Order: sequence, then structure tokens, then C-alpha cells
Amino acid sequence: MLSKSYSNLILECGTDEAGRGCLAGPVTAAAILLPNNFELNLLNDSKQLSEKIREKLKPIIEEKATSFAVTHIFPNEIDEINILNASMKAMQESVLKLNQTPEHIIVDGNRPLNGKLGMKQKTGRVFTIAEIELLKSIPNTSIIKGDSKYLSIAAASVLAKTYRDEYMNKIHEEFPMYNWKKNKGYPTKDHREAIKKYGPCKYHRMSFRLLPEQLELEFWFLHRDSQSFFLILIVLIRDTQSVLFLMFQVGFWSYASSFKIYTEIPKAILSRCFGIDCIK
Repeated sequence: MLSKSYSNLILECGTDEAGRGCLAGPVTAAAILLPNNFELNLLNDSKQLSEKIREKLKPIIEEKATSFAVTHIFPNEIDEINILNASMKAMQESVLKLNQTPEHIIVDGNRPLNGKLGMKQKTGRVFTIAEIELLKSIPNTSIIKGDSKYLSIAAASVLAKTYRDEYMNKIHEEFPMYNWKKNKGYPTKDHREAIKKYGPCKYHRMSFRLLPEQLELEFWFLHRDSQSFFLILIVLIRDTQSVLFLMFQVGFWSYASSFKIYTEIPKAILSRCFGIDCIK
């Protein structure tokens, strides 16, 4: 049976995220305040519940909650600040959206909620000084497997998962070939096969390893003695049908070194572009 409270304070907030390990779509977090008399027998960690039960619990949780909020952090922001920071930021934003300020926050996981605040970024919401100070002022406790121990974290887990699933079902209609209605953006076999066939799209997280096997492309940069002149060949691969080459050359070169980058393009294409000696 899940515990009602960690701190025994009235305004204790539970928060959790969903979609951290996905290749596509947002990472989604929820924060929730529950009344003292809240009870829901079926409630547990969302990962332990079927999709049907989660959908059944969602409106009940929303109706009984004192306050709740949900936040999506989208792939462009995930790629900029990394998935860990994006997950924490989604929970922080959700806490700020609550209509009451929590007295204490309990977080699923092992990292403090306010570990990184006020990041400088080009995408997404940038917190104000007042918002940063507010988040810093609220005591928070990280609880490993908290979604299987406390009602509020479990409720947040269900909301985060169901709201994210709804979003993935929606964008599935735009890109049905990835089968997001079923895999929800997780790295399943069929999802990765679709990426290999069609390439990634705007909803994929380009900072993630989208394919399990990636080719090593070895290329050369040449420099002249001790001076910092380089011949750099940069290959940016977005899908199996588009290759962008950028080459910059300065001066005469006396010797060569090599380094590697990783791509997701078939060897046959690379062989035609570079010649067989460039492929390792």
C-alpha cells in the first residue's frame, strides 16, 4: 500500500516524469498536490499499470487533486540541455504551474529537484529570478522508486505517462510509419527499423543514438608543421538520403592524422562518396 505523505505537511507535492528513454517526442512531467483524504486503490507506479488502467485513473486523479500541472519538454530543447536536465526542468516547470505553492516536494529518483536552475538556453522557457528563488526555497526530497512508495508521486507518474501518450498518439497521425501509437517513441525494434528506412523526423531527439549500429567514418585532417591550419571534412547525417559535406582547406600540408566521427549512413553510399579507403 502506498504512503500518503513523506513530510506530513498538508501541501506536499509529488512529481515524476515519463519518456526519458525515448528516441522521439517530449519528456513529460507532472506535479500534483493531493488532499489528505485521497484514496485510490488501483494507483501504483504507472510502469506497473496497463494503458487501460492508466486511462481509467487519469480523470479520477484530476478530479480529486487539489492542484496538478503537466509540462512537455520537446526534442529541440532536450538536444540543447540534455535529457537529464530536460527531465528535471519539466518537473520544475510543473511545480511552478501549480495554483498553490508546495511546502515540500518529493521527487522520484536520486537527484535533487533544484540541482540546476537558471540554465542559459536558446529554446524553451527561461526561469525568472523570482521563479528560481521560489524553487530554491521549497524543501525537496528525492526518493528512489518513489512512484511505488508514495501516492502523490504515483499519481504524478500516471498523469505524466497518460499526457505523453496522448501527445504521441497525436503526432503518430503525422508520421504513421514510426508506429508511435504503439511504441510511444521508445527504442523498439520496429521504431528503429522505421528510422533506418525513412530517416529521423522533426520529432526525433538528434542527440540520441537513434540506431543501434553506427558506422565509423575515418577521415583525415592535415596540418602544416606546428601551425594550426587544418583540412576538416565534416559530415552531418540526418537520414539515409541526405548528406552534407563541408570542406575547408588552408595552405600546404606536410603530414596527416586521423580521427573518427559516427554516422548513420550505409557503407555503400560512403564508398561512392569517399572511395573504399575512407571506410573502416
